Amino acid sequence: MTPKTKAQKPYHHGNLKDALLIAARGLLETEGHSNLSLRKCAEAVGVSATAPQNHFANKAALLTALAAQGYAELERYMRKGLDETARREARRQAAFLGYVDFARDNPALYELMFARDRVSSSDPDLMRNVGACFQILADVSKDFGKFEGAQTKVEAKQQMFAWSLVHGYAQLLTANRFKKDDMLGSSIIDIIPDLVARD
Repeated sequence: MTPKTKAQKPYHHGNLKDALLIAARGLLETEGHSNLSLRKCAEAVGVSATAPQNHFANKAALLTALAAQGYAELERYMRKGLDETARREARRQAAFLGYVDFARDNPALYELMFARDRVSSSDPDLMRNVGACFQILADVSKDFGKFEGAQTKVEAKQQMFAWSLVHGYAQLLTANRFKKDDMLGSSIIDIIPDLVARD
């Protein structure tokens, strides 16, 4: 009997899709999304180079699945520690702190989630998870800041303000831009001016 070649590796995984996503997540954190490939994931899992194509048609499909996972995790981060009776101020603080914690804990995944032309915006799992995160931001942005105009315009401005604040802070923090002594040790909650309406 001749030994099997690398391309003839037997399939041993009961759930290859999950195994590939776990491998991809590890490679993403060490090599970045630009250097990630289906071939490298196959090697990490121990299957043939063509095996991933049963679950991911191409690299974009794999990256989209990773991004969908990322938004699902982001939602959990933004709800961490809350119960059904939490007031909006508590929900806002949990959402902002969770958003920043997620970015800090998963920098490569966070970057991928907002990378242009890397993921498919038509993927239903991705869009569902993105929508769940945005619903949290829409909720916690209510009564946040003083804006004038029609109610729908005010709500849109509040949402843009809240998202810009938390996303910008997370981006700067993960890029290690807050280096001044007086900036160190401050959280996003510490830098919010007196704009939070007490409900």
